[in-house]
Amino acid sequence: MANPELRELPLAGAFHYRPTPHNDHRGSFSRLTCNQFLADADLNTNWVQTNLSRTKTRGTVRGMHYQTDPFAEIKLLTCLSGRIFDVLVDLRPTSATYGQWTSVELDGATADTVYIPVGIAHGFQTLSDDVTLHYSHSAAFHPDHQAGVSYSDPHIGIRWPLRVSGVSERDANLPPLKTLEEAL
Repeated sequence: MANPELRELPLAGAFHYRPTPHNDHRGSFSRLTCNQFLADADLNTNWVQTNLSRTKTRGTVRGMHYQTDPFAEIKLLTCLSGRIFDVLVDLRPTSATYGQWTSVELDGATADTVYIPVGIAHGFQTLSDDVTLHYSHSAAFHPDHQAGVSYSDPHIGIRWPLRVSGVSERDANLPPLKTLEEAL
């Protein structure tokens, strides 16, 4: 089975790929992850936790989340059903793209996948009802190290494609990037 093409996103260390399906009269089969494929690209191959996220309603925003040291994590996210507008925000102070965001549309019909390095906040908006996402994490979840930045921070300026709805209370109260900078 052929490996997918890995496409680097504008934030260093972040990648998008679409698995290459094998199709026949029964349907298709796709390899979502392969340690050798990731290792050949010099990417993480150690996943210690996997999660499944389901979102019911189009327009819902979840994010922008990350974990702090010593539990900072790499994420590998695959869209299994529905469609999302996936957003990454660079929070690495020494990065040339610090404070900038990028997005990629992920489609469950093609099992689109995004590789999210340490130091990147992640979130998404559902573009369809009934979205299912599969996450692999390089570090286990630690509640005392969960963090985030506001999805509506005007200094970051994320342009969500739909009217924002369905935001959790926690996400609605995440601080702007400037507050995080002042805490450092």
